[in-house]
Amino acid sequence: MNTYPKINLGIFPTPVQRLDNISKLLGCEIYIKRDDLTGVGLGGNKVRKLEYLLADAKQQGAEVVFTTGGAQSNHAMLTAACAAKLGMKAILILKKRGVTECLGNQLLEHLMGTEVIFMDTDDYADIYAEMDRMGQQLGVPYYRIPCGGSNALGCLGYVDCVREIQSQGMTFSHIICAEGSGGTMAGLSLGAKLFMPETKVHGMMVDTDPFDRITPALMREAAKLLGVDVQITADDFDLRDMCGPGYAIPSEEGNAAVSLMAQNEGIFLDPVYTGKAFAGLIRMAEEGAFKAHERVLFVHTGGAGGLFAVLKN
Repeated sequence: MNTYPKINLGIFPTPVQRLDNISKLLGCEIYIKRDDLTGVGLGGNKVRKLEYLLADAKQQGAEVVFTTGGAQSNHAMLTAACAAKLGMKAILILKKRGVTECLGNQLLEHLMGTEVIFMDTDDYADIYAEMDRMGQQLGVPYYRIPCGGSNALGCLGYVDCVREIQSQGMTFSHIICAEGSGGTMAGLSLGAKLFMPETKVHGMMVDTDPFDRITPALMREAAKLLGVDVQITADDFDLRDMCGPGYAIPSEEGNAAVSLMAQNEGIFLDPVYTGKAFAGLIRMAEEGAFKAHERVLFVHTGGAGGLFAVLKN
């Protein structure tokens, strides 16, 4: 992993904390990895990916960075924040889906002076084509970062995260995270296979993409980058549908999980990703999926901006 260029953007390692009150409520050992405290913007998982992706952009001489996502994309906001930190210009071409008013992440992008363009499309291919058109028109070196930073290079950030968890001196039987574009889940799953082989990673799907194909494909590509010869199979991870009424649409179960965490631990989840993912953890606990002696780690991937936009609507 150390052969790939990486820019230090975040504050690492992020803490691992026991959720004492939640553990009592659920009757099992629940811990949280505080990747909402990565130190840029409002924090979040994308900083780990951007340390690799923006290093690659810098190495290629890019002056402008393009990325995409939904209107309230945490990834897009953090890309703009990290690019600003590095003196690079970020242009966000976002799907015109969700809350486009100056609320939540849109407000943060406004404060940073980020150029934001909305496209009325459901196909990211349209957006990537527009990035190329705009980049060529600008006439300066540019770099495209995919939705969620979810490519093989971005995945390395979460392979590295598992190595970090291991170095913090605790073992876990289960790791649980939101799965929204695939990169975090793929990185955690590959990292567990390499560094914590007794740990099962569970992805709580908050979108309807075919993650049963996306996740192993990203794992294989990331493993190839690392030069490790591992066999990737469906047994390496577990996927659960927590999308509810749809992507970026709050669910009753997810909102209840947001409230439970806030009222018992003083930690804020979001209604799009982490709330639905933690609802999946609660459901698993209620179904008896965790043994009393097992430690369960929930990866808090950030997304606080959504609280000030999505729930308002």
